[in-house]
Amino acid sequence: QVQLVESGGGLGQAGGSLRLSCAAVGRTDDIYTRAWFRQPPGKEREFVALIVGSEGTTHYGDSVRGRFIVSRDNAKNTWYLQMGSLEPDDTAVYYCAAGTYHSQYNYPMTTHYAYWGQGTQVTVSS
Repeated sequence: QVQLVESGGGLGQAGGSLRLSCAAVGRTDDIYTRAWFRQPPGKEREFVALIVGSEGTTHYGDSVRGRFIVSRDNAKNTWYLQMGSLEPDDTAVYYCAAGTYHSQYNYPMTTHYAYWGQGTQVTVSS
């Protein structure tokens, strides 16, 4: 079993930056993909970013590409989401997620991931 513990988030200003962290505990050797999703108020959960493989290949959702950066620290079993050029539309509950395999077609789907963090609120003011 794997547990994911998120930290960071909170209140940010438009044009500013915030960083989220996700620490994995338990059977971390089972983790192959590390991702971030978000769920804006009244909307469905959407894919934000992914880091996968030994080379750390990354993928981003269209709405955050060029503004957000996903990274990881394997020694700490932790991955991060550095959010820059924040916009009010970035307001959402952010979730980290971990999967045990990678599908280049299915990775934006929530069903691709076996483990989820508890979620952390990010609010961006204009």
